Amino acid sequence: MSISSAALPDLLAFDDPALDDAALGRPGPVDLPAAQAAIADFLRALGRDASDPHLLDTPRRVAAAYAEMLTPRETNWTTFPNDEGYAGLVIVKDIPFHSLCQHHLLPFRGVAHVGYLPGERLFGLSKLARGVELFARDLQVQERLTQQVADWLEETLSPRGVGVVLEAEHMCMSLRGVHTAGTLTRTSVFTGGLADAGPLRSQFPQ
Repeated sequence: MSISSAALPDLLAFDDPALDDAALGRPGPVDLPAAQAAIADFLRALGRDASDPHLLDTPRRVAAAYAEMLTPRETNWTTFPNDEGYAGLVIVKDIPFHSLCQHHLLPFRGVAHVGYLPGERLFGLSKLARGVELFARDLQVQERLTQQVADWLEETLSPRGVGVVLEAEHMCMSLRGVHTAGTLTRTSVFTGGLADAGPLRSQFPQ
């Protein structure tokens, strides 16, 4: 993935081709009719009667639900010049997110803590939450999701450091397998001025 922020004009609300699905390694649009037919076949393969009145509309509902969970909302990735030269940490904590485990197609959900040490440009605070959603609405593993958010911040803003911590419960552990309901998985990426332990990094969950 390459999201260059070089020479971005002030207050740019960019529709950067580097942020399209292909460049981000994301699949194209969901084929709803094909998904609906596949889910009907899946129900029959599970021994269910797809003609049951209670299941007649299930393929449509499930296809629509997965399409929603796999499609991030459109947004303008506005950045701002750091005119005042702010050098302290910018951090947004407890950003709720959900994603789908690519191994079991079951959800995992939790909170993200995302921060950066600004360089020449700043993000609108809501864009940190939008960035988490951009990568979370895909078939994922938590480790890759954490790294993708960090790389996106690095390549978009060229900050002096980035910190991303994700804490999530995975339904593939809670509902099946080891049945460990309520357990959290924590993943983190720290770069630049946040790579080493210190007062700034201590503002993230440890």
